[in-house]
Amino acid sequence: MGKTHFVVQGEYLSKIARAYGFADFHAIWDAPENKELKEKRKNPNILYPGDQLVIPDKEIREESRATEKKHKFEFQGEKLMLRIQLLDFKNNPAEGHECTLIVEGNPKEIKTKSDGMLEEEINTDHGVGKVQDRGKLDPQQPFHSPLEIPLKIGHLDPEEKVSGQIARLNNLGYNAGVLPDHTLTDDEEKTLRESPQFLSAVEEFQCDFGLKVDGICGKNTQGKLVKVHGC
Repeated sequence: MGKTHFVVQGEYLSKIARAYGFADFHAIWDAPENKELKEKRKNPNILYPGDQLVIPDKEIREESRATEKKHKFEFQGEKLMLRIQLLDFKNNPAEGHECTLIVEGNPKEIKTKSDGMLEEEINTDHGVGKVQDRGKLDPQQPFHSPLEIPLKIGHLDPEEKVSGQIARLNNLGYNAGVLPDHTLTDDEEKTLRESPQFLSAVEEFQCDFGLKVDGICGKNTQGKLVKVHGC
């Protein structure tokens, strides 16, 4: 029969699946009862508070083996990867930047790849972190303080929500406004959507990517925003 799970801020499907004892999120995502939500959200890592997921009953798997012998069973769970792309002010990949990735207080030295990507395996207990970007090492340049980028894993909202639009614009450097730590009320959404700071950020983004400059984050702008942002 299964049970219904109501998504809260900071949850994504891999995290929810692990909490219910599933090794792979597809057991939930591909359940017929979740077809409508799957078609609406498309990305299992970008859900919205209040979304309803049906958690199917787990199936018991049986394996037959000879008795009085030792047998090895290997757990085949999916890897959960944190991927971050660093871009310069011209939206080009920031290749070869020396960075410190800190997730839940655990630092790791890492260098961006040719496409500006940082990649690290994480687990579903990880929720916050930061990247300290020191740029490319240059013996001729004096030491400077690293650029610190905060991370909130699992907090990106869908692109049709103003909270999701502001988060993506901010991540791309457009300074669209500050988001509160709670789910926005209808009045808060309206206030943010009509704020001069948000309208200016949308117009700047539209201008940079050849879209109609009207300050309205409609379907075309949303689609481009997702494409440029990467999700």
